[in-house]
Amino acid sequence: MNTVLNISCYKFITLDDLSTRQASYLEKAIELALKGTILLSEEGINFFLAGSAKDVKAYVDFLKIDPKLSDLHPKESWSSVQPFKKMLVKVKREIIRMNHPTIKPENARAPSVTARQLQSWLRTGKDDEGREVVTLDTRNDYEVFDGRFKGAIEYNITHFGQFPEKVKQDLESLKDKTIVSYCTGGIRCEKAAIYLREIGLEHVYQLEGGILKYFEEVGEEHYEGNCFVFDDRRAVTTALEPANK
Repeated sequence: MNTVLNISCYKFITLDDLSTRQASYLEKAIELALKGTILLSEEGINFFLAGSAKDVKAYVDFLKIDPKLSDLHPKESWSSVQPFKKMLVKVKREIIRMNHPTIKPENARAPSVTARQLQSWLRTGKDDEGREVVTLDTRNDYEVFDGRFKGAIEYNITHFGQFPEKVKQDLESLKDKTIVSYCTGGIRCEKAAIYLREIGLEHVYQLEGGILKYFEEVGEEHYEGNCFVFDDRRAVTTALEPANK
């Protein structure tokens, strides 16, 4: 029986007092018997947590007391066992490392496309204006191995910092297409979409909520395989169930 609630969420927002936040967030998580990882940086927060539904939701309410985090909307899935071994709160330079400090999603996001809209586009292979649509995987090679959108472009990278140089190789071939960047939960494809616009690609969107949101709203259509996740489940199916029960 799946009684453990797993959530993932991020927000790009300028945060200060990181060491104070680190101590406070860890103390509250331990109080509620949660496990997982919270990453904090000056550019925002990124977290993966699991526990009882009551305690996980209490923790989200705790975070939302901060006006900067009042609009958090975690993605949810369930498992029968706790998928994390410990509770960690880390302060990092970036909540997702790209090594491009000029990319600041808080200041200006790239346009997004919903899961339902992407489903519609992929059915015809074209966007609402008749332009060819391509999906662009921003994840690492071992993640892509578990599953991806059918026909997606991927670069066999081992870390996200390699993405900017790799995608430049396809700049000319992508110029006249509508590009939808995607990742597990939305954080990498958000930075990637901004970068793609910075290097001159005009028709770029990020998949809102990433693969996990697509599974939640659409399911398996246009997707092959599972989705790699960074916990002991290792991957989830298109029904958001642990792939290796």
